[in-house]
Amino acid sequence: MWDSLHLIDAYPPPDERALAAVLAPLYEDDSGEIRVVLTKRPDTMPTHAGHIAFPGGRAHPEDDGPVDTALREAHEEVGIERDQVEVLGFLPAIDTVEFSPLVVPVVGRVSTPLGLVLSEREVVKVYTPLLMDLAEESRWWSVPWDGRQVWYYELEGDTLWGATAWMIRTMLGLAEESAD
Repeated sequence: MWDSLHLIDAYPPPDERALAAVLAPLYEDDSGEIRVVLTKRPDTMPTHAGHIAFPGGRAHPEDDGPVDTALREAHEEVGIERDQVEVLGFLPAIDTVEFSPLVVPVVGRVSTPLGLVLSEREVVKVYTPLLMDLAEESRWWSVPWDGRQVWYYELEGDTLWGATAWMIRTMLGLAEESAD
């Protein structure tokens, strides 16, 4: 499954807007299955309140590019250490409706044990679904909105949608299939 991910090898130079970055943390569980770490944001957050998302956020002036931002944010939100992450590549940058900076998705293989430590301010729940379950096209549904499809996925009684859903579908190659 690692080889079937649809990633960009190198990130092109960012445009002039302020950047945000997320880490799409992937890891192998004890049975050798690949899982992804997702978080649920509290309803009190100023952006993406209550959404299921990858760990991430706005770049800080001291960050050295999107990888640095993604790794810093993943550590702050869920306790993933920088030296646990092997950066595998990137997904295309995305503008979100609610969050104006360009968001750069960084995909990383995380060594185990994860040892997650959640930020009480930024995370209310963690999900670790199997990547192969997320790859099942039949489990997704979409609704047209503003000239495009918005994708949804039921995850442990919550709904994954929006930018994170788009990133996952892009990473798994489902975005191309659904465009036909």
